[in-house]
Amino acid sequence: MKITLITVCFNSESTIRDTLESVLNQILKNYEYLIIDGKSKDQTLNIIKEYEPKFKGKLKWISEKDHGIFEAMNKGIKMATGDIIGIINSDDVLASHETLEIIHDTFVKKKCDGTYSDLEIRDEKLEKIVRRFTAKKGNYKLGWYPPHPTLYLKKEVYQKHGFYNQEYRIAADYDFMLRVMKDSLIQLVYIPKTLIYMRSGGASTDGFRGYYKSFKESLLVLKKNQIHFPFIVNGIRVFKIILQAFLKR
Repeated sequence: MKITLITVCFNSESTIRDTLESVLNQILKNYEYLIIDGKSKDQTLNIIKEYEPKFKGKLKWISEKDHGIFEAMNKGIKMATGDIIGIINSDDVLASHETLEIIHDTFVKKKCDGTYSDLEIRDEKLEKIVRRFTAKKGNYKLGWYPPHPTLYLKKEVYQKHGFYNQEYRIAADYDFMLRVMKDSLIQLVYIPKTLIYMRSGGASTDGFRGYYKSFKESLLVLKKNQIHFPFIVNGIRVFKIILQAFLKR
């Protein structure tokens, strides 16, 4: 099974080299790597071009203006030719050289539709752990959801449930995951390993303001997906995030 990795970027010169290196160093070689750039004005494209020959044809990229991260993700998904699709942001890294191999082998052995794993949110240098997201298993009706950067799905899942809703600026990933989790025919398998490192400071993790914006938009998502008691469910979701940071300490 071939894996398609998608990286969305814009002015990512300070972080994208780490992302590229983490993909390049994977043991599993049966993948394609798509980079969707939003017309960066810094050195991002030069770095991508520097690495392009090292991937020996596996890396393809486009650079054009878009209306945000979720439109760019949708572009990548539509371009994907792999059996499995995963998204790695331009400030995230695959945690080990075995990450893709572990994911691939899980799909083959479990015959599942998707996998997810644990996530570590780290500082800018990827050295200090800010928060651990131990995913485990849970009930989406009670605020549980898998960490999006660790979610790998068969292409057919996107064909069935559509793409990211660009009406949302922060919570389109949560909206998409709810649509998937509500489908009882889709089997998601939990891999109890930390397979992805995510840098802190994104729109949904940037301090109190980021969490507040995420809370408001996630509330709209819950209502749209007809989840009962959306305010309470959203509160439980945020409490779990705070608890993760506390337990890390």
